[in-house]
Amino acid sequence: MPTRTITLAAPLDLVRTLAPLRHGPYDPTIRLGPVEVWRASRTPAGVVTLRVRLGRATAAAEAWGPGAAWELDHLPELLGETDRPEALVPRHPVVAELVRRFPGVRLTGTRRVVEALVPGVIEQKITGLEAQRIYRRLVRAHGSAAPGPGAEVGLLVPPEPRRLATLPYHAYHPLGLEQRRADVLRRIGVLADRLEASLAQGPERARARLQAVAGIGPWTAAEATRIALADPDAVSLGDYHLPTLVAFSLAGETDADDARMLELLEPYRGQRARVIRLLELGGSSPARRAPRMAARAIDRL
Repeated sequence: MPTRTITLAAPLDLVRTLAPLRHGPYDPTIRLGPVEVWRASRTPAGVVTLRVRLGRATAAAEAWGPGAAWELDHLPELLGETDRPEALVPRHPVVAELVRRFPGVRLTGTRRVVEALVPGVIEQKITGLEAQRIYRRLVRAHGSAAPGPGAEVGLLVPPEPRRLATLPYHAYHPLGLEQRRADVLRRIGVLADRLEASLAQGPERARARLQAVAGIGPWTAAEATRIALADPDAVSLGDYHLPTLVAFSLAGETDADDARMLELLEPYRGQRARVIRLLELGGSSPARRAPRMAARAIDRL
């Protein structure tokens, strides 16, 4: 069983740093707590179960499965140790206050774009709760047991790309996915190797490569590079709530579109994803004036 211990450069908020990897409280691929995380994933070397425990100034990790060595090699990036939060220079009192309140938050980088793309595609144009249910169903139906003790704690590895590519639509439909998103997932499965290789080109070129795939737009591409590459400047355009969150937090405005959001974030170019993450954690939104987006029931249509 390979192990690795790293000395942390600064205090780490494990939950808030790795929260973007958890798709709902019942995500079968991860168990996340304040001082310990279990995670099952699929690396270029094979499947892996990772367990990380925080000490006062260290993170001690154990890994099982054929992907264990690869996972431990990339542990610092996963925990945000290669991230540079000091690159953000607050230019607004709200941002300055959030930097002070959340000093242990880092941007995680998984180096796995398909694992970031799949939930991103599922989340397109639907409610968060609905997306979480669909992703959970997909993993439980077509994932595999995590290696080592991961299976004992109930972890599952996400479906392999080949499985996504070969599933017929009638297998996706009961999960709650309509034809369009099912086709995108199949396309991602077919192109998985090329999409993973795009990470070596850096965030901007990787986003362009992802958007060349039919069904992957700016929102999904930005979500993927933010997680796979710890991209500090990814902005998820087309988000239902994000422009209002940014505009209300930074300008007190109750309505905004993508153009206004980008205008307000322009002083933070290069660090816009970091500002957005801080606003997600502690920003403000106006009182709700309309009903929530209704969840759809594709599997009952």
